[in-house]
Amino acid sequence: MKATRQNAYYVDGNTVRKAQPVRQMPERPKKKVNNSVRKNRDRAKHMNAGYVLFLSAALVAAGMILVYYIGLQSDITNSVKHIASLERQLNALKVANEEDYTRISSNVDLEEIRRIAIQELGMQYAREGQIVSFTSENSDYVKQMAEIPKKE
Repeated sequence: MKATRQNAYYVDGNTVRKAQPVRQMPERPKKKVNNSVRKNRDRAKHMNAGYVLFLSAALVAAGMILVYYIGLQSDITNSVKHIASLERQLNALKVANEEDYTRISSNVDLEEIRRIAIQELGMQYAREGQIVSFTSENSDYVKQMAEIPKKE
């Protein structure tokens, strides 16, 4: 006995200790196919013009739907970007408005306004009995429906 590189042994001579039998797959008995089943299989293997036309129409419809869907997705993306841009503009305008309001509010001199109202315009503080109070359902404003009676 001689050893090969793969530790497989072979025997010189005409006697083999273990023969490697060739394995064969067992054959299954063929089933008899019903005649209608065979006809259906033969019919399914061939495509007629109507079937090809139907598949072509379905493919074109699916393609059109996909193109329309991609267009809608693109429109939505563009709308979201446009809305984000408008929101940034709105926030910038709000900040600018608040800054201007603060600047204007800080420049108002109430004493100067009182001086001009009293001295130049002749306004006076309200005296006792000149102030009339009204009750309102809404606290936001009072709508005048008639003349206010004067108390003197």
